[in-house]
Amino acid sequence: MEPLSRSFAADPCHHLGRRDFLKLGAIGAFSWLTPASQLLARLAEKDPKGEPAQSIILLWMAGGPSQLETFDPHPGTMIGGDTHAIDTAIKGCRIAEGYGSLAEVMSDVTLVRSVVSKEGDHERGTYLMKTGYRPDPTVIHPSIGAVCCHELPIGTTELPRHVSILPNQWPGRGGFLGDEYDAFKTFDPSQKVPDVTPLVDKDRDAQRVKRMDVVEQTFAKGRLIRSDATLHRPMVQNARKMMTSEQLKAFDVQFEPESLRKQYGDTPFGRGCLAARRLIEVGVRCVEVTLDGWDSHANNAEICRNRAATLDPAFAALLKDLKQRDLLRKTVVLCCGEFGRTPTINPLGGRDHWPKGFSSAIAGGGIRGGQVIGATDPEGKKDAVDPRNVADVHATVLAAVGIEPGKTMQTNIGRTVKLSEGKVMRDLLSA
Repeated sequence: MEPLSRSFAADPCHHLGRRDFLKLGAIGAFSWLTPASQLLARLAEKDPKGEPAQSIILLWMAGGPSQLETFDPHPGTMIGGDTHAIDTAIKGCRIAEGYGSLAEVMSDVTLVRSVVSKEGDHERGTYLMKTGYRPDPTVIHPSIGAVCCHELPIGTTELPRHVSILPNQWPGRGGFLGDEYDAFKTFDPSQKVPDVTPLVDKDRDAQRVKRMDVVEQTFAKGRLIRSDATLHRPMVQNARKMMTSEQLKAFDVQFEPESLRKQYGDTPFGRGCLAARRLIEVGVRCVEVTLDGWDSHANNAEICRNRAATLDPAFAALLKDLKQRDLLRKTVVLCCGEFGRTPTINPLGGRDHWPKGFSSAIAGGGIRGGQVIGATDPEGKKDAVDPRNVADVHATVLAAVGIEPGKTMQTNIGRTVKLSEGKVMRDLLSA
């Protein structure tokens, strides 16, 4: 049985109306655990297969990172620029200088160097990479994190199961699955989680809740179905449960030893990756951590060096930390951006948008590490060897966490849509 809220997702007018209502109640980000979901959680816990719960961590490189200065360097060639390459734990695989920590743990990572896309615009490319579908004016597709939350066991977490840390303007959305699958947005984990602390004293807060209950009861008179469809009451209940939950501490990295925090790096992104691990431990299904600033139309080499100083320690520490806690086998980590960068360097020392062959790094879960899939032309003239579509990456990640990529869903207007139209890359999956 589909959630009632799904009927709002594909109709822009209803979508806006519902958002306005949620903003009025100030709880739009807390609709992650409805009564129907509670029932599904109990059923999921009785799964006879006894399979462990799965999660996804998406390291989102906003702006489009250059593959030539990260995971696919071609030093000494016309397209290579000034980048040098270093050896990794994968025999014969070299990555860009500046990623020494990541190079040491590459045996747990698979690089797909031949991802191809038909979208070279930031917004459209982000939509494609996060949903596996090109933008379509007739439907809003759910992001991979929303699909993960919809399809995997809910568990007992009192936090939103889809979280976006340091989001830019296009965080993961629930799409036709419903706004309750939108990512809960938060920022630098060194700061308090927004909107979870009452702004008034305890007695006044309790009085406000009572008055809100009067408003809800008045609104529901004569329009019970419409009132229930808003999911307002369960969202308020879940929001208040989160506000008093001990699990909120998962966002606070100060509970971790200083030595571990240093490994991740003293940056918002490093702290975001550490918080992602903590959130996964308490049952959050998908955490998206954004590292912005990769849009290198000018000064590409300098931008990539600066970003590497942030990404390298955080990514490597995350993989080590997950593995030491026996969480890496339960968690897929995907690092990617909306596209790559041109083989040619422009007059400003930058590289422009390039969707014709770029890199994604995948680790953990059901992914077999230590592989390199595909290749790009050192001269920058030929098509990528063994190209893989963005949808193929999505299908593979879904399969790695036990979700059937070809499963069909229905929007409120009865349109049939698959979770993914890609082909699972069987060569990436463990036997």
